[in-house]
Amino acid sequence: MKVVIIGGVAGGATAAARLRRLDESAEIVILERSGYVSYANCGLPYYAGGVIKDKSALTLKTPEDFYERFRVDVRVKNEVTAINPEKKTVTVRRLEDMSEYEESYDKLILSPGAKAVQLPLPGADSEKIMTLRTVEDVFRIREYLEENNPETAIVIGGGFIGLEAAENLMHYGVSTTLFQNSPHVMPNLDYDIASQVNSYLRSKGLDLRLNKSVNGFKEADEKITVKVENSESVTADLVIMAVGVVPETHLAENVGLKLGIRKAIVVNEHMETSVPDIYAVGDAVQIKNFVTGEDALISLAGPANKQGRIAADNICGIRSEYTGGQGSSVIKLFDMTVASTGINEKVASDLGLEYDKAVTYSASHATYYPGATDMTIKTIFVPSTGKILGAQIVGFEGVDKRIDVMAAAIRGGMTSTDLEELELSYAPPFSSAKDPVNMVGYVIENLRSGLVKHHHWHDVEKLIGDDSVILLDTRTVGEYRRGRIPGSVNIPLDSLRERLGELDKSKKIYVNCFSGLRSYIACRILTQNGFDCSNLSGGFRYYEYIAGDKAYDEEPTHPCGIKIEK
Repeated sequence: MKVVIIGGVAGGATAAARLRRLDESAEIVILERSGYVSYANCGLPYYAGGVIKDKSALTLKTPEDFYERFRVDVRVKNEVTAINPEKKTVTVRRLEDMSEYEESYDKLILSPGAKAVQLPLPGADSEKIMTLRTVEDVFRIREYLEENNPETAIVIGGGFIGLEAAENLMHYGVSTTLFQNSPHVMPNLDYDIASQVNSYLRSKGLDLRLNKSVNGFKEADEKITVKVENSESVTADLVIMAVGVVPETHLAENVGLKLGIRKAIVVNEHMETSVPDIYAVGDAVQIKNFVTGEDALISLAGPANKQGRIAADNICGIRSEYTGGQGSSVIKLFDMTVASTGINEKVASDLGLEYDKAVTYSASHATYYPGATDMTIKTIFVPSTGKILGAQIVGFEGVDKRIDVMAAAIRGGMTSTDLEELELSYAPPFSSAKDPVNMVGYVIENLRSGLVKHHHWHDVEKLIGDDSVILLDTRTVGEYRRGRIPGSVNIPLDSLRERLGELDKSKKIYVNCFSGLRSYIACRILTQNGFDCSNLSGGFRYYEYIAGDKAYDEEPTHPCGIKIEK
């Protein structure tokens, strides 16, 4: 059996190694257009910024390594230009001399990946505009930094690559501006939790400009100017374009394979395409969202590796299946960690799903042990069953551990009751006896059982000035004086029992504290004394992040109108 693989990065390289482990007699050929295979795509920004200093560290396997270990024939700088499924051949161009040849196959695996989006804007062909997708891209950026010592840079796009590029440019000492054409960075997050990321990035010195659409470029005097719709232009020494990727599927389109979202290749659960003996894996394929069952594109290394293995299994007679992706991801932004898994609130709302959300605030480990930091966890769940649909976490330590537990919970179909019962490892340097994941379960079960009702940041605006309700702040007097929801009254939690007579039982009471814990306790006191009350999910500090970054705006406001009174 002869297997030809087009593309030798995550999915293709994994498929080749798995094929060899399953079939020692198979002839395996990898055809890779670039000069590198099996490279650490996710590590590229860190080489650009000098965090990874040795370029050889980016290449996990060389063609020679592949041959020595697996007897796989890896041909770099060999570009497939056509597929002939009737003849079972591919046409290959040697990029070093542009000569062509045909290669036959019994089974073909397409792993072409995705390519960086190029905005069709005036001036976009400038050599000062670079992308960060391949090894060649990062070498070009690093060479430019070393030879030109730029003082300023502009990054366009606030997704994974854009943010990692911005961080690493700043690490290199380059003053950086980032444009994003939406209200927040990290499109996989919801706006509310992403506000905390926006605030942090600004505090680290990133010139973050949101809701800005770039409409052109102009190069002059060794500089490049980015023109921005309805805003002032910005000039810098270089631009990194990171507005996303699209499946690179022109070969599949030309041969007539069935295509789906954004021309991604449609495959079944065995990674088989619509043409017999042709498989496809990685960023170029359309898959199912594990949570919703909807068609999806998920451009991540983990799913690509799994798909490569599954394609190899099926070629060798093992009928394994890919059951869908849930987009589990994590990113380092300076000292902050941002992670998500499953679906966010926007997706749940857009699909009309039954859902609710809980925002919790937990320490990374026991607070009496030095060095504990806080993390915000937003969890999307089904109120009728408690089933977990998605989670987003922002913090500094322990975020990766918790998002992996939540990812496993979603994959296992777990509910909030299951989260309560999870027995997770505990020692003071690592966690608390009630792990943050357990706390998510407790909070959701309190809501589902009726022990407490809650409201959210976006509900507050219509409550301000409403004489039929009471906005109650249960923080200390000092906390209250530093900033509060307009119109709220302050009764600290520890004096609430003695001051119940100050509250009108005919009015519903909307309670807040800093994180949501003291106000939960207040709600239990109030409820058992005949009051109707609701707890502000995430607390005042969550509301305050959304209202605006204190360090960035002295009088923070939000497009929805929420504000802080001082």
